[in-house]
Amino acid sequence: MGRANAQLDAATKRRLERAVEGDVLTGSFDRGRYATDASVYQVMPLGVVIPKTFADVEATLSLAAEQGVSVTARGGGTSQCGQTVNSSIVVDFSKHLNNLVDVDLDAMTATVEPGLVLDHLNAKLKGENVWFPVDVSTASRATIGGMTANNSCGSRSIRYGTMRDNVEAVEAMLASGEKMRFGPVPHDLAGVNDPRAKLFADLLGMGAREADEIRDKFPDIIRRVGGYNIDALTPNGATNNLAHLLVGSEGTLGLSERITVRLSPTLGPKVLGICHFPTFYEAMDSAQHLVALDPTQVELVDSTMIALARDIPMFQPVLEQFVRGEPAALLIVEFAEPDMDENLRRLKALGDLMADLGFRWGDPGKKEGGVVEATDPTLQAQIIDVRKQGLNIMMSMKEARKPISFVEDCAVRLPDLAEYTDKLTAIFRKYDTTGTWYAHASVGTLHVRPVLNLKLDTDVKAMRAIAEEAFELVRAYKGSHSGEHGDGIVRSEFHRTMFGDRMVENFEWVKDRMDPAGTLNPGRVVRPPKMDDRSYFRYHEDYDPKDRETVFDWSAWNGASGGFQGAVEMCNNNGACRKIADGVMCPSYRVTRDEKHLTRGRANTLRLALSGQLGDGAFASDEMAETMKLCVSCKACRRECPTGVDMAKMKIEVQAARAALKRPGPRDTLVGYLPRYARLASKMPWLANLRDKVPALRKLSDKTIGLAESRTLPQWRSDVFETPSSASDLASADVVLFADTFNRYFEPDNLRAALKVLDAAGLKIAHAPAPGGRPVCCGRTFLSAGFADQARAEMERTVEALRPALERGTPIVGLEPSCIMTFRDEAPALLRDKWDAAWSDQFVMIEEYLDAKLRDNSIKLPLKALPQAHALLHGHCHQKAFNAVGPVQRLLGRIPGLKVEMIATSCCGMAGAFGYQSETADVSRAMGELSLLPKIREADGDTLIVADGTSCRHQIADGANRQAEHVACVLARALEGE
Repeated sequence: MGRANAQLDAATKRRLERAVEGDVLTGSFDRGRYATDASVYQVMPLGVVIPKTFADVEATLSLAAEQGVSVTARGGGTSQCGQTVNSSIVVDFSKHLNNLVDVDLDAMTATVEPGLVLDHLNAKLKGENVWFPVDVSTASRATIGGMTANNSCGSRSIRYGTMRDNVEAVEAMLASGEKMRFGPVPHDLAGVNDPRAKLFADLLGMGAREADEIRDKFPDIIRRVGGYNIDALTPNGATNNLAHLLVGSEGTLGLSERITVRLSPTLGPKVLGICHFPTFYEAMDSAQHLVALDPTQVELVDSTMIALARDIPMFQPVLEQFVRGEPAALLIVEFAEPDMDENLRRLKALGDLMADLGFRWGDPGKKEGGVVEATDPTLQAQIIDVRKQGLNIMMSMKEARKPISFVEDCAVRLPDLAEYTDKLTAIFRKYDTTGTWYAHASVGTLHVRPVLNLKLDTDVKAMRAIAEEAFELVRAYKGSHSGEHGDGIVRSEFHRTMFGDRMVENFEWVKDRMDPAGTLNPGRVVRPPKMDDRSYFRYHEDYDPKDRETVFDWSAWNGASGGFQGAVEMCNNNGACRKIADGVMCPSYRVTRDEKHLTRGRANTLRLALSGQLGDGAFASDEMAETMKLCVSCKACRRECPTGVDMAKMKIEVQAARAALKRPGPRDTLVGYLPRYARLASKMPWLANLRDKVPALRKLSDKTIGLAESRTLPQWRSDVFETPSSASDLASADVVLFADTFNRYFEPDNLRAALKVLDAAGLKIAHAPAPGGRPVCCGRTFLSAGFADQARAEMERTVEALRPALERGTPIVGLEPSCIMTFRDEAPALLRDKWDAAWSDQFVMIEEYLDAKLRDNSIKLPLKALPQAHALLHGHCHQKAFNAVGPVQRLLGRIPGLKVEMIATSCCGMAGAFGYQSETADVSRAMGELSLLPKIREADGDTLIVADGTSCRHQIADGANRQAEHVACVLARALEGE
């Protein structure tokens, strides 16, 4: 049964821990994080091993065989068919076994360990002007081992073929523990005298016996990845590459140790033609003609994907640049020949061909359509990224029904594509659903996902019926039922239907010959369970989340707890959060490389806890707190997770639940209530700052309340920022300056600089009131400690104090990103009907306000040159999450002679109190060391360092011994030219 909750017994665990150098994980929380991949399935493993060496893998396999349990290899865990989940010991190769072993430019090959991620491999190869061209959309997290196991293909397979076409050799460990190199061998095995000879002779003998059957039953099509590649065993010439048998075998025949792949010259300059079509059928019918121009890829984007992407902040601006009108479908055609003139010639030919096919805007004799050209490399990369994110964009649907992967990768010949997709759509309609379409039109492999709710038995039955009818349709067109993502649980069952009994018996013979005890990933490829056995489903028959009270309004989603359950379930496990370059998400994973410290890992843990699968009280348990401990609430997932999993808010739900059950400790109280005692502390800063001046007090604070001895705390000031007597009232001001707690009491010079800049712009400035003598506050510190009621009270108090300005539409301008973004993000969800949606737009960063006013010529700022000619800019995580870094760049760019360079950073690592905590201070520094601190240390002393976040400035001072400035201070100095 899929959900059998067996685990390794204590004695076996102890033996395994003694045998391996890496980690052995057997707790329910850890196993739960490895129970899912990007498929619809969930199978609890017996345990998880994170090997540090291949000796660890060997020891694990040996012990598993002795105990009669199985082993499942795993890379990025992004498989869509259920091939990386099993009731086995899961071995995660991705953390440590990820090295580039060798590059041979003469042979144009590279040898890698299986855990190496595709993007990381290509980054290492970049300087050599070569790359590995099987460019799957999950390149930022797909491992070469996983790609080999799945026989991955990628968008440019029309030019470069599949993984099988690009793997030269595999050094593998068999279930017996034997290590063998699989690669090209003479068909007669002349000269092969090592232990491989007997095995290879048996395999090639079977291939010779079954050659006619294999030729007859395997479809003659590029994208055939179903079953084992036993056609590699047939007499195909002087040699057979036996590595191709392991390619696509899903870890059922051997565990890869080293994989030798073929390299290709790096692509040169590119152009894109985005072909617009008024109907889906016409797009599909046109694909066969477009490929005649020899493009490197032709990728489909349908109207559903366009509509969903327009609702996702990170994609909406890009779509505006390349989507014209309301097309039913787009085909993105790429030309990437070495000669740019040739690319431009083909791009023109594409436009002519589209006109010949009957599509040209503004031509009365033609249909609506045509080609939008993209020759700018930046725009091209953005367009391709939108397509690559197709799966996640499709999964961003918030309703209970979701696009489900099970007939996703069927492949047919291009002349049949339009008719096939039309008939498949009719099958969907028959079962009262629709399909979403995207991906590889160039090779007749479209990712199509019927929209179903697999929590409903009726939709599960529809899934089975659609699969049976769809595969029968594919067989009628002599296509492939498995064209890219492998077999796993979802498609292995249908090998018998598609290939016949004899071929399935051949697959079983190969499995039994290489793994007689069924130790390696059993039930995948051969002898599989039923694809609709709900005991294997993520949403199994007794999946029944209970309602619980929530802090925030989650009603935009469906499900229990007012939609909170649905928001958590938005994680489709595709693993975009596993990237370690570009963007911000997920900073803690970038340091630890542990599934536990990943947005996906946290979301899976929350889902299991909310649905009762981790036991009573799991949601507010110590294990859940440990799961959330390294989440720095950067909000990057809110923007960069294409399905919008907002882990920062979800963490607050956990903290609030814990606070309700267990009295928060003194550190949380000290942090949370900071705005309440700040004025008192500022009146005696010598006492408030004493902790940092007396070493014994630093040591004591570390031991008693968990404030890291190695960190100095922000220094209280006595000259706090006070509202000037000349301030305008709220009813008549142009702008209200919101003085946050951090800048008011720790860095008041920033607020004075902001006042100077706003005044120089000729604005009438009001200030946020201080009812009862205490300034208003965003409530951020309370939220960070789990004090939801206190945070709500602070926000309500602030709203009442600012009501005249809010109702008048006056901008509320602030300096601290975490405070201003709280009013845009948490406040609406926390205050619910007490919050007017229009108010969110009124809370703006000072740079956003000034940039907008300068751009529409509403104000002028007489900025002068500074002594510095170069500025390094670090964006606060919340600025990045709300796309608010651009205004800072543009403002600094207005200073004469100042060159502004944006540092490509993830989170700085300080993240409010996170960097000061004893248990997280080291991780905080490691986050800073990923890119921010090294870049600043490289800068000369004359370089200006700009960071708007209080925490960011403190991290920079602590880790790089440089003082960073708020943009308001830089602008104030530029008014004087000093």
